[in-house]
Amino acid sequence: MKHYSDIIIAPVITEKSMLDRSNGVYTFKVVKTATKDEIKKAVEDAFKVEVVKVNTLNTKSKRRRVGKYAGRTKTFKKAFVTLREGSSIEI
Repeated sequence: MKHYSDIIIAPVITEKSMLDRSNGVYTFKVVKTATKDEIKKAVEDAFKVEVVKVNTLNTKSKRRRVGKYAGRTKTFKKAFVTLREGSSIEI
C-alpha cells in the first residue's frame, strides 16, 4: 500500500479551481500511474474527509519558446475530487 504523499503531488491553485471549491470540488496534481481508487484513498487519509467522486484528466504538453530556444511543457495528471456535502479542505 502506498502512502498518500506518494500519490498526491500538489493542489492546483487557479481561478477556475478556486471557483469549483465552493461546490466541493478540489483539484490536485497526482502521479500519472495513480488510479481513481488510489486517489480517493489518498485524499481521505491525508485530509480526513469523505470523497464522493473522483474524475481524472491527463494534460497534454504545450509548445513554449524562451528567446531562441523552443521546447515543450511537462505533462501531468489532474484529479478532480468531489467531497461529501458539508466537507471542506484547508489548503
